[in-house]
Amino acid sequence: MVQQPELRQNSPMRSIGRVLKSLGNYRWTSLGALISVLLLTVANAVTPQLFRWGIDQGIAPRNLQIVLYSAAWMVVAAIARGLFNFGQSYLAEAASQGVAYDLRNKIFSKIQNLSFSYHDQSQTSQLLTRVTSDIEQIRTFVGTSLIQVIGGLITLVSIAVILLIMNWQLALITLSAVPISAWLMARFVNRNNQLFGQIQQQLGNLNAVLQENLLGIRVVKAFVRESAEKSRYTTLNDALVTANMQTIRAIRNTFPFIFLLSTLVTLAVFGYGGIQVIFGSFSIGELVAFNSYLVLIFQPILLIGFAAPAIAQAAASATRVFEVVDAAVEIRDRPNAMLFDTCGGRITFENVSFRYPGATTEALKNVSFETKPKELIAVLGMTGSGKSTIMNLIARFYDVTGGAIRIDGRDVRDFTLQSLRSHIGIVFQESTLFSGTIRDNIAYAKPNASLEQVIEVAKTAQIHDFVISLPDGYNTIVGERGVGLSGGQKQRIAIARTLLTDYSILILDDSTSAVDAKTATQIQAELDDLMQQKACVTFVVAQRISTVKNADRILLIDKGQLVAQGTHEELMRISPLYGVILESQIQHHQVKS
Repeated sequence: MVQQPELRQNSPMRSIGRVLKSLGNYRWTSLGALISVLLLTVANAVTPQLFRWGIDQGIAPRNLQIVLYSAAWMVVAAIARGLFNFGQSYLAEAASQGVAYDLRNKIFSKIQNLSFSYHDQSQTSQLLTRVTSDIEQIRTFVGTSLIQVIGGLITLVSIAVILLIMNWQLALITLSAVPISAWLMARFVNRNNQLFGQIQQQLGNLNAVLQENLLGIRVVKAFVRESAEKSRYTTLNDALVTANMQTIRAIRNTFPFIFLLSTLVTLAVFGYGGIQVIFGSFSIGELVAFNSYLVLIFQPILLIGFAAPAIAQAAASATRVFEVVDAAVEIRDRPNAMLFDTCGGRITFENVSFRYPGATTEALKNVSFETKPKELIAVLGMTGSGKSTIMNLIARFYDVTGGAIRIDGRDVRDFTLQSLRSHIGIVFQESTLFSGTIRDNIAYAKPNASLEQVIEVAKTAQIHDFVISLPDGYNTIVGERGVGLSGGQKQRIAIARTLLTDYSILILDDSTSAVDAKTATQIQAELDDLMQQKACVTFVVAQRISTVKNADRILLIDKGQLVAQGTHEELMRISPLYGVILESQIQHHQVKS
């Protein structure tokens, strides 16, 4: 799905670095969180000294006033810790939400601009996982793990300095555990970084099966495949659980050693410190304070340890997100691209060849033809012959791999994509509707269109009578992907949507395949007038005999090659293949009728 060069460019650490760099957009929030961490560290560092003061100057000499003072200051320190802890958590979470917001917008914007060739090779489920689960992993890292690591490091350094000042001998015993713990954590991250990437991949695979089943639930039920699909989903779910259990085993093999290490250090400090207290070189208050600092010095090690899996997961997720963000946009505007604003109707294919990315054979081979103004061109051929490919190349959904396509003598690659596509009205073979009202779907490309304009194109597409028969008319809510509408109704709404655009070139890719013959004839009659008025040239991927016969010219495509062209009568005389295709269509329509 993703090319190898991109995988190499986006190393986990580099991806994490890019996430941290994005915090620059929220520098004041991030700075506030950092200041809160520093103040929290101060409050934590002061508290054991208050214990020492209260014990040595208050309890030991039985000075009640000092005991009360120290207790009062402990309350103040506790309130300060609560406030600063809340401040760091709140501000870090605010910054993380901002980073996640920016990444979601960035990846969605990139998906909108990526070429058809990218989407042809990408699994929708994997893209969904990256936009949702992977970005959530990054948000958790920025909002929780990152602040834990920063706070832990600041606490570690400051407490280490305090311990060295208090008693350098006990401090050396304590600090000897730090490099060992750091080595254990580094080994954990290095060994399991790839595993966390595999977990996200497994989650994407699981989502792929879920998505396929949600989209194809009618097919599953029609063929009584519920148990088979459940088994397929369970197998992938088991694989995901297995991968997660591997991470749990990795945690089990690391953290117990850190806990054991902290326990041994505590015992060593208690024993050696106790001896110093007995011999008078260390006070009881200092030993209590020192032991309190032990908690503070091991706590950041453990926090960093617990954050390590989240960091590893975030690094893997960031790599996956930036793979999409950095993906090359193959179809883009050339430097100094011009606007496409007028169309004379002369579209020229000059020895056009095309191969889909990853395909082993060419979809088109040296196709050449030229249209005339106001001409209705029917494109005919067997399934998979390359008819739809011709349509896709005119709108630059793909770029030719050989030859050139020109409009009025200008290469289509010399026009800006937006101006070119905004003047090409295309109805795809598969009608896609969006959640919203029928009016919203018809006015999709022209949201400010008046109701009168919507009704006008709906009448042309022969859908108006059906719409006004609904209780809410044009305000009727369309279900997800057009659920509740027949294939023919969705197709007619798609035709109306295209007719509302400011097209100069009209492309109908088998656009009435789901419509009955009578309605298709009515639509064709209405379109004939519009073609003469608005379109400089019209292409129709033909399936109906009536469309073929009415065409000014028919392009006969076979195995990616233009094998014949001419009128219906001409092709009947010169092309045996045309006769075979026409006969198969006649038989098909007889069976349907």
